[in-house]
Amino acid sequence: MGLLNIIRRMALREKLPIREIARRTGLSRNTIKKYLNAGTIEPKFSVPERPSKIDPFAEKLAAWLKTETTKSRKQRRTLKQLYADLVALGYTGSYNRVAAFARDWRADRQREQQTTGRGTFVPLAFRPGEAFQFDWSEDYAVLGGERTKLQVAHIKLSHSRAFLVRAYLLQTHEMLFDAHWHGFRVFGGVPGRGIYDNMRTAVDRVGRGKERQVNMRFLAMANHYVFEPEFCNPASGWEKGQVEKNVQDARPRLWQPMPNFPDLAALNAWLEQRCMELWREIPHGTRAGSIADAWTEEQAALMALPPAFDGFVEQSKRVSPTCLISFERNRYSVPASFANRPVSLRIYPERLVIAAEGQILCEHERVIERSHHLPPRTIYDWRHYLAVIQRKPGALRNGAPFAELPAAFKRLQEQMLRRIGGDREMVDILALVLHHDEQAVLTAVELALSEGVATKTHVLNILHRLIDGKTDGPPIDTPQALHLRREPKANVERYDGLRAHMTGGRHAS
Repeated sequence: MGLLNIIRRMALREKLPIREIARRTGLSRNTIKKYLNAGTIEPKFSVPERPSKIDPFAEKLAAWLKTETTKSRKQRRTLKQLYADLVALGYTGSYNRVAAFARDWRADRQREQQTTGRGTFVPLAFRPGEAFQFDWSEDYAVLGGERTKLQVAHIKLSHSRAFLVRAYLLQTHEMLFDAHWHGFRVFGGVPGRGIYDNMRTAVDRVGRGKERQVNMRFLAMANHYVFEPEFCNPASGWEKGQVEKNVQDARPRLWQPMPNFPDLAALNAWLEQRCMELWREIPHGTRAGSIADAWTEEQAALMALPPAFDGFVEQSKRVSPTCLISFERNRYSVPASFANRPVSLRIYPERLVIAAEGQILCEHERVIERSHHLPPRTIYDWRHYLAVIQRKPGALRNGAPFAELPAAFKRLQEQMLRRIGGDREMVDILALVLHHDEQAVLTAVELALSEGVATKTHVLNILHRLIDGKTDGPPIDTPQALHLRREPKANVERYDGLRAHMTGGRHAS
């Protein structure tokens, strides 16, 4: 470049002839003419195309690179591994040539994505009641004094941009169904379409293009609420950009500083109220007024809200000999009549329902333990074991399910187990809850304890009076229980003493 500048200066400034320039620079006159005719100071050199050793393997290597981009980062092969595989196929070139090919391939791919619209978006417009968008995120809150990781559901109307945020401990089917119900309940109706990414709780398999194998339970929920699910292309979050932005905006609005609540129900009640307050505070963006104003207009276009979808997930379980089933590391009791038999477990976000033979057997509050360091828990219902202790009353003393008896039953048990046969009477009193209202039985027990007559007969007497409505009459004067002043002893000499007072003949032996 410096020499070209000298040649141009001699010719254009000093007006020297080409012969003189050639004499001073030592270049030929043809070379000087070529440089001057080019009209630039940047020389262009033609590079001849030379065959490369990687050319026969270029198509194979490009296919490998494309396949590796679809894998997770930890599962991808490195360039050194790809180079070794090429060598095994007969490649004799260097690793540097393979690395240069990979760099060029990635650069071409990036340019192709930029020209096809990645990073360039088309504004979307939705009619009132046309669609909603759904997504999940992860956030943290303090629940009961403990920092807890939450799975947060975001559902947003595409036209009015009204949104609802609801927190769960897990991201499962039953949580997904519950989030939809609460979203439609708060919005006051159901839009015509739902826009999702390819989440596992909705899509079992992603096919080519828009082909999806939709989860049957999710499809049942969509059919119940009569909306059409629509799934984005993989890695195309901009197709539901409104709810994606809602996830970003929700963190400073709702989760910073970290909310502190006694339990998850209190947190969700606050989130619902706070979201509706934000509707009135946030301007719509593309039209005059707030989100709340647009939502008020959109409500008329929403389909009327049907009854809630029975959003449970069903699993088959077999009851153990100890009348328990296992779920999520914890165990739950089942009525003893179904021990060693199959049952159906219906999983809801906050409860578990156990059914068999077309009837509901029992319900339990669902216990979700996020930490695997904690030991598994066993949730008993002592009523489930009444049929067992009626056959084995001795199990009442140390039976684990009966450690959770109501306080009145525990006090009665302490008194009755001191007497011979008291365990059998206590079992009979507990069995009364199978045929009578449990609160009435507890009231009868409390009255018997307060009167100092803790017997089965007296409890039954009070219970029948409660059932017959005779508790308003005068109180019954019940005597105190009889107590032995002298315990009987086995003494055969007393028999001989009785013989001494007898008259008559010889006693028959």
